[in-house]
Amino acid sequence: MWNPFVAIHDGLERTKDRLSSLEQRINRSTFGRVFRLEGSGHPKTIQGASFFREIRAGMTTFATMAYIIAVNASVLADSGGTCECPPGTPVGCPDDLSMKMCQDALKRDMITATAALAGLASVLFGFLTNLPVALGPGMGLNAYFTYQVVGWHGTGPIPYRIALTAIFVEGFIFMFLALTGMRQWLVRMIPATIKTACGVGIGLFLTEIGLSYTAGIGAITGGFATPLAIGGCPPGMLDGSAQCKGQIMANPAMWIGIFIGGIFVAFLMAFKVKSAIVIGIALVSILSWPRNTSWTYFPYTEEGEFRYQFFRQVVAFHPIETTLAVQQWDLSGTSGAQFALALVTFLYVDIIDCTATLYSMAKFCGVVEEDGDFPRSTVAYCTDAACISIGSLFGCSPVTCFIESGAGIAEGGRTGLTAISSGCCFLLSLFFAPILASVPPWATGATLVLVGCLMIRQVININWQYIGDAVPSFVTLAFMPFSYSVAYGLIAGMMVYIVLNTMIWSVVKLTGGKVTPANWQDKEVYHFGFGRQDLPGWARFIHRKIFGEHITEVVRKDGIELADCDSTINHGSRSASAEPKQIHLLPGRRHHRPMDYDLPSLD
Repeated sequence: MWNPFVAIHDGLERTKDRLSSLEQRINRSTFGRVFRLEGSGHPKTIQGASFFREIRAGMTTFATMAYIIAVNASVLADSGGTCECPPGTPVGCPDDLSMKMCQDALKRDMITATAALAGLASVLFGFLTNLPVALGPGMGLNAYFTYQVVGWHGTGPIPYRIALTAIFVEGFIFMFLALTGMRQWLVRMIPATIKTACGVGIGLFLTEIGLSYTAGIGAITGGFATPLAIGGCPPGMLDGSAQCKGQIMANPAMWIGIFIGGIFVAFLMAFKVKSAIVIGIALVSILSWPRNTSWTYFPYTEEGEFRYQFFRQVVAFHPIETTLAVQQWDLSGTSGAQFALALVTFLYVDIIDCTATLYSMAKFCGVVEEDGDFPRSTVAYCTDAACISIGSLFGCSPVTCFIESGAGIAEGGRTGLTAISSGCCFLLSLFFAPILASVPPWATGATLVLVGCLMIRQVININWQYIGDAVPSFVTLAFMPFSYSVAYGLIAGMMVYIVLNTMIWSVVKLTGGKVTPANWQDKEVYHFGFGRQDLPGWARFIHRKIFGEHITEVVRKDGIELADCDSTINHGSRSASAEPKQIHLLPGRRHHRPMDYDLPSLD
């Protein structure tokens, strides 16, 4: 007797076998060899990397990043862009109708620019570096650009056009620093315990984002008497200071995000269900689209109506009209000083933020080598720098790698195919932006919390035994979420590390080693990481050609290797061997070079 359930099961099994066979053929092809997929025959095959798994991971990364299409456009539109206040209006012209109309056009331009830039940068970065890291206009950097540099409606110290000029030049400076090995040296000079703390801090930062209203489930909000306050109320119950006036933790959308986007996804991950994160985001999004519910993303309000009218278009494309290549190159008069101020401001924030975030993502996917570097690091830093300059031509704030890439890595992404598929989704969103930009923040908020959970596992690898390493590491990981900035967290940690360890070193040196702090033997040896052996590959090649000698490679352990992130699959490491690496701290030891034994950190 014919059984429909058996027939469906057999059909699904046949489809699964065909897809598996297709995947194996792709993995063994030249295409698979380019990206070093498992079974490709490449000598440096990445174990566990397969075509469909990388595509799923890329879709996951895109789903967690899709909010930037609308949020970045909204933030940058607050700068006023190329819009100008009519003469005689108050500063910022808050109630001027022409300014509001100009801002509406600017916001639509920024939606297109954000999607195009994130797509182009991610595809380029994935192809050139083979790393599963997506790029886009940085969320913290766009707020810094809008509210501290250009100012609300252009009321800041630096005009919008000059700020874009500074960003364009900044990209070339970053490229020069990468080619000369300075950006790599910046990573090497950071103590390994603080680099580990950066990954933990970014995990906490992601968790805070996932709990917020802007890009998360809305469980917390800014407080008045306290820095943070419990949230969870419907958006309509937020007062002027963004605090809940009532109905705390009563928002149905938040609970849908928690139970379906969080707990249900974690349940699927426990059984290694493929695409668990994508399933959770899709389910919450679909549930949030009907209008006649208390958790709809399209409520009957002015903002909800605006979203719904955009959503109804399904397919739409808006060309950039007002922000394309609008840099001001005439730097005479006060413009020169404004340009210099903007350039210095962006340089010190971006170089730390972009470099630290990229390094932490490389470490999260397990590609950091023993010398503290990762494959194609120079290409990665140069591509990142080039995209910063390209982004300024689109009228956007600096481009950086996104910490949300951790969601794709947790889903199994190990190669540049993950970044490329994320980029392709962004490029498709140029035409399907109404659908893809309508993923509500509570659909992805719990995902970011889960990724934060995966990243915080590194905390056990911080050297808690010696206070000279423990305190700076804690300051780093705590300051990142509380300052809402990766750069400020790293700056705070390095400042404490230098001051504290210099004071300890002075006492030990002046007493001839007779007075030492507790657990002095557990300190981690610090190395400045800037010698001939630290030169970039091209510089070492030229040195060998000219002087005919080889520069000795010095093996320095970069703290710890991140364990495989087997959230939905059993990942392999980025080496030919699939054996898991042991997590351990290297014992403190002294080098025979000057300065190697003076300051504590990890060798």
